Amino acid sequence: MNPLAATNKLATNPTLAVLGFKRRIVYHLYFWAFIAVAPLVMVQWQQGNVVLALLLILFCLNAVAVIAFLRFRGTYFLQGRLFPILAVISAAYSTMINGHAGLYWAYPAAAALFFLLPLKEATVSNIVFVISMSVVSFITFPEADFWRITFSLGLTCLFVMIFAWLVGRLQAELTRLATTDPLTGCLNRSQLADILNSQIQMRERYERVSSLILLDMDYFKTINDRWGHLAGDRVLQELSARLRKRLRENDQLFRIGGEEFMLVLPETRQKDADKVARELLTNISARPFVEGIQITASASVAEVDKGETWSVWLNRADQALYEAKARGRNQVANAVRRQEVTPPEDADPQLADA
Repeated sequence: MNPLAATNKLATNPTLAVLGFKRRIVYHLYFWAFIAVAPLVMVQWQQGNVVLALLLILFCLNAVAVIAFLRFRGTYFLQGRLFPILAVISAAYSTMINGHAGLYWAYPAAAALFFLLPLKEATVSNIVFVISMSVVSFITFPEADFWRITFSLGLTCLFVMIFAWLVGRLQAELTRLATTDPLTGCLNRSQLADILNSQIQMRERYERVSSLILLDMDYFKTINDRWGHLAGDRVLQELSARLRKRLRENDQLFRIGGEEFMLVLPETRQKDADKVARELLTNISARPFVEGIQITASASVAEVDKGETWSVWLNRADQALYEAKARGRNQVANAVRRQEVTPPEDADPQLADA
């Protein structure tokens, strides 16, 4: 997937949308950094600062590589780790030979680190950056300038770090709100296609099967009608808590409808998923919920078949759930597997091909 694709193409998956925006920021920062630094190569070369000109050439080549990798391969070249190295060396050396003219570039470089690297790496890089620039300033400038430079650059890094931390927290919270059901905390349908597709890819590439369980509460409407919607919400919350206790670390729980849940069980055969489903139904019916409400549920189980899409897989499980309901509820129905028809060994090959 191209990380620079239009935002509306990523809107169905909030996690990918955030990743797309982050990579757009990286792309534009490197692009404009290249535009700003490229002319300085000739300026420094003409002034006889050959070492600095070579450092700036490396900086520009790194920017071009990052832009090209993002544009054509959808990956972040070396995860941006060359930027802090080149930025620290170039800014420090430029300050040593050019004085205040070189110092001015340290501020945007320090701020850019928080948009190009993970927060912890950016923080460590900026500590090294500030210390390096402080040492150079102490050697190059009067003591009064040294203190001004150290504190102003340090405060700039601190303010940008706080801003980047708050933006990261905001992104994480918005992603959580967009991908989870607010009542039960389960995943919602925005993640469904991607997670099922990932299980299908594991089946196609590595023969690692997965199964899903659809679970629907029986006669849930009567709970809302008799005890009220607040009691119904509390039942749903308790139900999701009971389901989570049975899940493994890699299993995933979705709420895909009002009272319908889906469990994705990686590396689980249909017969094992059937056993899990029966245990879940027993757990639901064995103990009353809030307000002494006694309920049951119906479930279906479907193992992913080779060559099918996530919608076909889910539809097979859905049809099996209808069957469980039709058979009287409070039971598990297994989805019909797609059978590969092979001719008998003694069959006429011409008839088999007909």
